[in-house]
Amino acid sequence: MAALWQRRERVLGVAGLCRTARGLSGKNEYDLLVIGGGSGGLACAKEAARFGRKVAVLDYVEPSPQGTKWGLGGTCVNVGCIPKKLMHQAALLRSALKDAQHYGWNIAQPVHHTWSVMAQAVQNYVKSLNWGHRVQLQDKKVKYFNMKGRFSDPYTVRGLTKAGKETIVTAENIVIATGGRPKYPTQVAGALEYGITSDDLFWLKESPGKTLVVGASYVSLECAGFLTGIGLDTTVMMRSIPLRGFDQQMASLVTEHMESYGTKFLKRCFPTKVEKLESNRLQVTWKNTDLGTEETDSFDTVMWAVGRAPDTETLNLKTVGVKTNSETGKIIVDASEATSVPHIYAVGDITEGRPELTPTAIAAGKLLAQRLFGQSSELMDYDNVPTTVFTPLEYGCVGLSEEAAVQCYGSDNIEVYHAYYKPLEFTVAERDATQCYMKMVCLRERDQRILGLHFIGPNAGEVIQGFALGIKCGATYPQLMKTIGIHPTCAEEITKLHITKRSGLDATVTGC
Repeated sequence: MAALWQRRERVLGVAGLCRTARGLSGKNEYDLLVIGGGSGGLACAKEAARFGRKVAVLDYVEPSPQGTKWGLGGTCVNVGCIPKKLMHQAALLRSALKDAQHYGWNIAQPVHHTWSVMAQAVQNYVKSLNWGHRVQLQDKKVKYFNMKGRFSDPYTVRGLTKAGKETIVTAENIVIATGGRPKYPTQVAGALEYGITSDDLFWLKESPGKTLVVGASYVSLECAGFLTGIGLDTTVMMRSIPLRGFDQQMASLVTEHMESYGTKFLKRCFPTKVEKLESNRLQVTWKNTDLGTEETDSFDTVMWAVGRAPDTETLNLKTVGVKTNSETGKIIVDASEATSVPHIYAVGDITEGRPELTPTAIAAGKLLAQRLFGQSSELMDYDNVPTTVFTPLEYGCVGLSEEAAVQCYGSDNIEVYHAYYKPLEFTVAERDATQCYMKMVCLRERDQRILGLHFIGPNAGEVIQGFALGIKCGATYPQLMKTIGIHPTCAEEITKLHITKRSGLDATVTGC
């Protein structure tokens, strides 16, 4: 696609085509043009259409280096949250089958998982969502262009189809919402030729087999978790700490559980080359920084999960004056999502300093449309955004990590209440609950406002979502202690937290 752009610009030049309505009449064709058909972009477009504005969405998926492509909806729908959660569910069912025997169910062993059946079902559901997005845009009279966009001037975007057909679109307001794509460690020989990323994993027709997942991000751990869960030999290679940016005590518990669950970890290691063997397996060579040794092993699949990069390279941002962070490539925006060019905005993963989460992109996109066309002045609030890591034992959190709280307020000014607990469902099934843990980080003085809540256990997302409302509203520790728990649940243990780390007492919950 980049080559297509270069070729057309040599032939036509930037001003080589008619500028459509604006070039002739001085008026732009659309009130709003959104570049990028992911969660944030679509939310913004549909909200703008609700105000009766003329809106267009321009979206194009560049195939991954392995040739994987997908439809409208962005990362979350196609290669992120949705297929990830469904494959996580597939893995949880294997644990449920094992538990079921303790509850009297007669299940023939060994159980067998068929990747192709799961993958086809997941892919079919994703395709139904792609179609749903298309229908919604049509119903709301939002014009959809399946094209890759590139700025010609601050009000003009040139769209190019896969076949090379070009369309010029002009708009009074433009929102960039192109999201991000997985990085490849190009310094590793064979990485690009033989490795895959999360862009490919969910669309594989056959099982990935013995898999090496390189990276310690939530993407890495979630994928390694469900691959292990469905019975595949899975190894995670990580150079440094797991889940950077998350509470590190919780991150350690997550990886400890994964190890007990069967996922192998190569800690403080980094790959140096990937080679294809005659057997079609991939031989990976890596260095162990602790031992100072070079080691090798062979895998069926190598998946890179070493971070994501904003998908902005071909947008021609510099020419129109949109400023980006030179280190990250992300677009710099203010509190109103405005870029350095007044009528050009950006939302979602491409924006500097914003959480890379679907719900924040959706909320930011809607609020932006309301400010542009609905006489609203409400800004997006990025504080106390809840999230969950869907590892085999889930980790949900909202607010500050313990480290961040100490950094902000000092260790003498915070109180951490914590507990190790055992879910009732684990008892009869004789499941290990060593890593089932929760902690609440509070200010120590006055009303003890809750700064952060962290929970590892079943259905962590469902647990944290409810408490997130209270924390968003400024809930305090005394208020939470007045909240009656629902019995018997894991979440009720949060309403009974009373042992502080400072006390040094045993934080294991006893009794029912």
